[in-house]
Amino acid sequence: MSTQVVVLGSGYAGAGAVKRLESELGHDAELTWVAENDYHLVLHEVHRCIRDPSVESSIAIPIDDVKSSSTNFVKGRATDVDVDERVVELEGGDTVDYDYLLVAIGSSTAFFGIDGLEEYAHQLKGLDDAREIHQDIKQAATDASRDDPAQVVIGGAGLSGIQSAAEVAEFRDLNRAPIDIKLVEGMDEIFPGNDPELQGALRRRLEDLDIDILTGDFISKVDEETVYIGGGEDESPEELAYDVLVWTGGITGQPEASDLELEQDERSHRFFAEDDFQTSDERVFAVGDCALVEQGADNVAPPTAQAAWDAADVAGANLARAIEGKPLERWSFTDKGTVISIGEDAVAHSVKFPVVGEFPVNVFGGPLAKMLKKGIAANWIADVTGVNRAVSAWNDL
Repeated sequence: MSTQVVVLGSGYAGAGAVKRLESELGHDAELTWVAENDYHLVLHEVHRCIRDPSVESSIAIPIDDVKSSSTNFVKGRATDVDVDERVVELEGGDTVDYDYLLVAIGSSTAFFGIDGLEEYAHQLKGLDDAREIHQDIKQAATDASRDDPAQVVIGGAGLSGIQSAAEVAEFRDLNRAPIDIKLVEGMDEIFPGNDPELQGALRRRLEDLDIDILTGDFISKVDEETVYIGGGEDESPEELAYDVLVWTGGITGQPEASDLELEQDERSHRFFAEDDFQTSDERVFAVGDCALVEQGADNVAPPTAQAAWDAADVAGANLARAIEGKPLERWSFTDKGTVISIGEDAVAHSVKFPVVGEFPVNVFGGPLAKMLKKGIAANWIADVTGVNRAVSAWNDL
């Protein structure tokens, strides 16, 4: 009887692991890919759809164009895993048996218990989110009954929040739409915890796009019309009226993760995994945003597309090694730098090129940074499908 190998999730980690498993598994193993969507989304480009939803045709890749014909695909959302019976339970009651399982189900948005935030804010975790943001911004900006500009508030000035705010600005300028944009960050600077030179470069470009940046106070409450910032026992919060609110302020585990019988962080419900991606069950591996992959004492891999992309290849290979009883490879994340799109512009930081090494300028923008941003996305698309699709997507990236 063939060994049943199952991969959960169609993000970077899931797609990358499937590609590696297809090349590593022997003929006595059968691979099944389970995912909620029948496409792989190039998630770090989904903000482009806020400006122009037609971009989705370039960044949503059908599963059949990613996997080989020998890999089975099951469309469904995993809701539980019985590690004793080795069964994945799907929404609706279907089940999938496994001998070895790789969990790559990604993350969900963390709302941190902020009153009203989850109820009233958009998030940006998929195509449907981007479509809804685009539609609501368009509707607010074209409302003939109003005299004032539409108010768009982006909560969280990390990577996703910065890129989203810039796309709203590009939509505004492209359509000559009356829109005011505010980017709210609770920490003292945008892109918190990063190089001050990079933070300054990002801030300048956002301000050039006429985006109002508010830092130093966290969102404390949200209702149907107002975002409340800061406040406390002795002071009143600042009030921001909004028409469209987008929250990009953090990640946590998927809601179903808490029910999975794997050791996990009690607060975030992300799974603990060794640096070889094994979890508390030796037949279950975890990779990507759903996992806290050990990287030395008190350190874990970052929840980034770059890390998931890099880790997926090793995770897939390790699962194949486990089946054959071979030693597993240890994985260590090496940051190759950051490239952030700011609408039609981009900013690059500490970029390392293969063979050549680190780029001599620490932070730079302009055509080279823009080409790098496009090249990163195109390279991934080429890896999981082929060069032709990457070439056809180039203008949308």
